[in-house]
Amino acid sequence: MHLLTLILGIVLLPKAYCLKCYECIPGASGTCTDTTKECPSQCGAARVISYAGGSKLADINSKGCAVAEECVEASINFGIAKTVITTKCCTSELCNTQPAPEPIKSNPNGKKCFTCDGQSCTATLNCDGNEDYCISSKVSVGNEKVTVKGCASKLVCSNTASAQISGAIGGQVSCCQGNFCNSASSTSAGLLLLLTPLVSLVVFS
Repeated sequence: MHLLTLILGIVLLPKAYCLKCYECIPGASGTCTDTTKECPSQCGAARVISYAGGSKLADINSKGCAVAEECVEASINFGIAKTVITTKCCTSELCNTQPAPEPIKSNPNGKKCFTCDGQSCTATLNCDGNEDYCISSKVSVGNEKVTVKGCASKLVCSNTASAQISGAIGGQVSCCQGNFCNSASSTSAGLLLLLTPLVSLVVFS
């Protein structure tokens, strides 16, 4: 009898701990409709906002299942273009009704990385907030491979996120720690070309 109880417990336990959350994965238009989904531990809402020259270019919201390490704020900063990800996580039924909050304005943190300005990648970029890494990426633009550089948060430089970004922009992403560690010389192209694929990077996908 005890063995039967144990077996039933093992079979039924995963279902007993499922959490119902809203899911909303934006399409090409950037909008979506809430549906519900069973999640293992947490519900989440994510927001991806892209800026160019100080103006907001895109603001995309999504909802879905989340894990603790995804419940953070992150950004990738190329100087004239910046993408910020904010999240909001919770652990009760259908608790992710509201979108993730707008990012809080962050201040320079003392880290410095190279960024690309015109055809040169020797300009200095002061990193903000939790941008603790320097980033460098080769991006496919038409038939050319061009380089972009800047600052990034730890989440952006994680194996999963960097793989997603690599897929989105069609190029390799490399991160390093230490001032001006992204120093290899190269040429650059218009950073605005990067923004469309970057805004498609949503944490809860």
